[in-house]
Amino acid sequence: MTRCRLCGSATLASVVDLGATPPCESFLAADQLDRPEPAYPLHLRVCTDCWLAQIPPLITPEETFKEYAYFSSYSTSWVEHARTFVTDAVERLGLGGDSFVVEVASNDGYLLKHVVDRGIRCLGVEPSVNVGAAAREAGVPTVTEFLSPDTGAAVRAEHGPADLVVANNVYAHIPDVVGFTQGLRALVADDGWVSIEVQHLLTLIEENQYDTIYHEHFQYYTVASAIRALASGGLTLVDVELLPTHGGSIRLWARPAAVAGEPSGRVAEVLDREKAAGLQELSGYTEFSDRVAKVRRDLLRFLIEAADRGETVVGYGAPGKGNTLLNHCGIRPDLLAYTVDRNPYKHGRFTPGTRIPILPPERIAEDRPDYVLVLPWNLRAELVEQLSFVHEWGGRLVFPIPELSMVEVER
Repeated sequence: MTRCRLCGSATLASVVDLGATPPCESFLAADQLDRPEPAYPLHLRVCTDCWLAQIPPLITPEETFKEYAYFSSYSTSWVEHARTFVTDAVERLGLGGDSFVVEVASNDGYLLKHVVDRGIRCLGVEPSVNVGAAAREAGVPTVTEFLSPDTGAAVRAEHGPADLVVANNVYAHIPDVVGFTQGLRALVADDGWVSIEVQHLLTLIEENQYDTIYHEHFQYYTVASAIRALASGGLTLVDVELLPTHGGSIRLWARPAAVAGEPSGRVAEVLDREKAAGLQELSGYTEFSDRVAKVRRDLLRFLIEAADRGETVVGYGAPGKGNTLLNHCGIRPDLLAYTVDRNPYKHGRFTPGTRIPILPPERIAEDRPDYVLVLPWNLRAELVEQLSFVHEWGGRLVFPIPELSMVEVER
């Protein structure tokens, strides 16, 4: 990577180099284990002109998302988060029977099904064939497309302008930031709203959340860099909310520039927090790599010592972030016998790079391991409750991020 994908600057500074890893959602079938497996450099840099943090676009969205292993509906807390968002958005924007809502990267309809239930016309724009089919089966109108200025204009021409365009956890997933933002502008009505949720670079760095750096995420936003990205497509930030999702996210409320008006006081407050953390100068990034290395050392030390004591450790979850962690730490089945996941699509497959078997969740109760390493640490409250049965045999939960910690769950 030689130039920033947002502003074109050549002044990119290293933040953390995680080596080379396979694409995080490229789970392996058993008959693929003896085949070559491509790996790509995973090196996060920050532009010292616009402060957009980014990795090189070494794989395309088409390679990742045409057939996708992640189904949002398998996370109970995420479905509830979506329901609450729809309820609040309907009230905030006065949406009703005459309104039209579009969600970009709508996955399996986890959010729009709540819009359908309210009798509001909606459409999902989802690039993955398999999860888009699941959405349609659930009664959510969905087209299989990647968003671009052309597809945005085509959807608008066929269905009309959207009063609300939702883009949750996708703004980091596209290398063409400018084109995607222009696509959002093409979809939204001239007096409409765009709501974007994306992980906040501030919490990523403060909480050592380096496992959320993977090839599906091409960039990582502060509010300051998001303002510049939105402007590239003719949108203006008018409000921001800080959310606990994914370890710390921002919800960006934007409108077409001509109707945006002055931003809320919350925008200035978050910009001040980012500036105080040093994220508009290199000083805010320099120690991150050292803290990442400590996470790796602590986790490996725990796993090696547990193995030496003859104790068993298994994983819970097979999220994309988990595969960054497993590959960076070099963890193999000798240290983590297997992991489990609620998504049956992943059962019988193996984690990319590290080749750890993925089994159904019931296997934990059958095997009664000493420790369960929780890979989707961002769902901590939900999973501590779901895994409370581990207490029956004295098992403990282990969370690797932001630092190694153990939880003795109780029923």
